[in-house]
Amino acid sequence: MTATLTPAARLYDPRLRAMTVGSVALVSLLAFEALAVGTAMPTVARALDGLGLYALAFGGSFAAGVLAMVLSGIWCDARGPRAPMWGGVGLFVVGLLVAGSADAMGTLVVGRAVQGFGSGLLSVALYVVVGQAYPEELRRRVFAAFAAAWVVPSLVGPAVAGLIVEHLGWRWVFLAVPVVALPAVLLVESGLRTLDRPKPAGPPAGAAARIGWAAGAGVSAALLHHGGQQRGALAVVLVAVSLAGLGVCAPRLLPAGFLRAARGLPTVVGLRGLAAAAFAGAEVVIPLMLSRQRGFSPTAAGLVLTVGALSWAAGSWTQGRLPAPRSSATLPRAGLACVAVGTATVALAVWPTVPVAVGVAGWAVAGLGMGLAYPSLSVLTLALSAPGEQGRNSSSLQLADSLFTATVLALTGAVLAAGTAPGPAGYAGTLAVAVACALLGALLAGRVVPTRGRPA
Repeated sequence: MTATLTPAARLYDPRLRAMTVGSVALVSLLAFEALAVGTAMPTVARALDGLGLYALAFGGSFAAGVLAMVLSGIWCDARGPRAPMWGGVGLFVVGLLVAGSADAMGTLVVGRAVQGFGSGLLSVALYVVVGQAYPEELRRRVFAAFAAAWVVPSLVGPAVAGLIVEHLGWRWVFLAVPVVALPAVLLVESGLRTLDRPKPAGPPAGAAARIGWAAGAGVSAALLHHGGQQRGALAVVLVAVSLAGLGVCAPRLLPAGFLRAARGLPTVVGLRGLAAAAFAGAEVVIPLMLSRQRGFSPTAAGLVLTVGALSWAAGSWTQGRLPAPRSSATLPRAGLACVAVGTATVALAVWPTVPVAVGVAGWAVAGLGMGLAYPSLSVLTLALSAPGEQGRNSSSLQLADSLFTATVLALTGAVLAAGTAPGPAGYAGTLAVAVACALLGALLAGRVVPTRGRPA
């Protein structure tokens, strides 16, 4: 597929406006649903008497999404992003309708799995749309818009979901979203019509094996999520088995040379996973630490996370408007260094003698770093991908994001659940893991350049 847009095109000019608005709207819907469901699920579990399936409602969706990302990459490379985008939106909507109309928890789990599968198809297809429809100089701004599309849901999503649950009922958390999803995908479709249609091609060699490894990775990740919520010997066994499964399956889904941080795309994908794991690992600890160590209310602790979300958006906006750096390693290195320094500063707030404002400032620096690193890594992935590999490489990028995050969150949960109540040492230890992930990424960032001394 060849874009018909000229390099002079701007993000919201008439040729791109509908596609940009529709794509950002779809990302916002995926973000809202991911955040809102977490707010609604305790009420859902009580209403459907399904507490025993509570973890599976999240783990099943996650596992389905991992498999769908791989399928979407194969599909996009063979036929272009249009069909997987429509398939993703269709399954996302069907899953929401099934979950919203469920009269038993088992039905809701099925709906959540279908929804997760649709989300996985759609998220990869949107990356390929960016690669094929936008000039290269606009891609940093598109991904900055995608990052901003997560900010508003992260700020208002849980509160809006809570109001919906209280005043309209939990079902409308699922049933209201399809009303917006269909118009949004129609806006993207209007832009895709201006592009050349690709010649249909069969699946690449090894596609069936890749799908099998994806299924194994998805099941392992879901099992890891469940194991991280358990205690005692059961938790140890589940975490060990699931980590072994991920160790076998995940490397076969990521670029060759990923484990040794080979130059170019393998390192780009690895940095994305390290950044996601570092930020998420700290994000789950901060509210607990502030509430138990510093006496913060849930609302006050949540506002600290809001600072990180806003600074992430600010960092994304900034990197989208900076001149292109001389080296493609500059923004990822700077971003991951900010995440490492910011998270280490947050860890200082474990001690009562350190003002909480120091930790809040640190979290703002970490969010700024994510805003610098995340979009730049997405742009690098597309820049290092041949036209027939954008789907596969976009799926690898998002798989690293999901699998690294799931692993760190499960291990963090296991550490915090190991004792009767987490203490300063536990919080400091889990935050140290997050710092180590970000610091490792910053040290490896120079390897995103395929050939030494030459920017990608």
